[in-house]
Amino acid sequence: MNQTIKTIIVEDSRLARNELRELIKQHPEIEVIAEAENADQGYELIKKLVPQLIFLDINMPGKDGFQLLEMLDEVPMVVFTTAFDEYAIRSFEYNALDYLLKPINDKRFADAVEKVKAKLQVLQSPQGLLTEQSQIFIKEGEKCWLVRVADIQLCEIVGNYTRVYFNGNRPLIYKSLNQVEERLPQHLFFRANRQQIINLQFIKSVENALNGKLAAIMQNGMEVEISRRQSVLFKDMLSL
Repeated sequence: MNQTIKTIIVEDSRLARNELRELIKQHPEIEVIAEAENADQGYELIKKLVPQLIFLDINMPGKDGFQLLEMLDEVPMVVFTTAFDEYAIRSFEYNALDYLLKPINDKRFADAVEKVKAKLQVLQSPQGLLTEQSQIFIKEGEKCWLVRVADIQLCEIVGNYTRVYFNGNRPLIYKSLNQVEERLPQHLFFRANRQQIINLQFIKSVENALNGKLAAIMQNGMEVEISRRQSVLFKDMLSL
């Protein structure tokens, strides 16, 4: 990888920031362009500098790392850094690439960097993306389908797997929703919330919901809540 990965560290502890910088020195492909001591400062820097990656502490004074991500319209790649392991499951609901427990050793950090580089390669490589007319093979138990991407109505998280809805079928596939999202054409599929991706062509109607959220009524009768942050993006995308 010739280009550096522009990165912001969001961490309230000066010692932890120093330790991260030392780890990053071993990976010249990572370029730290700014550091923040809290979520509000991190928000301003991310909006201004648009990094590709953030190393993000969870427990910080004031707003925590999760609240920072909720504030952002465009979320960069995220690697969480924390001293607490109880947030691990929740962190992956926020599309985190990795979850590093402090103190972070060289090997774990190197593994995280490899995940970042792999994700970036997928994002930058058109070969990894499917088109509307692409066909994908899905197998569940003894049943098999060859499904056109444009016919997929909805994808949603079920544990560590993804349920795919198409033509009255809803099999589970052994990939995370994040992995599925990486390959779907972005003009057709929209991340409604942390659990679900919807095909815009299969929305029957849209209704107002509570707290500034929207609800998409799908052609198959399902109602999908669009999170507050994604509702703003949804309106922008589909407005004249």
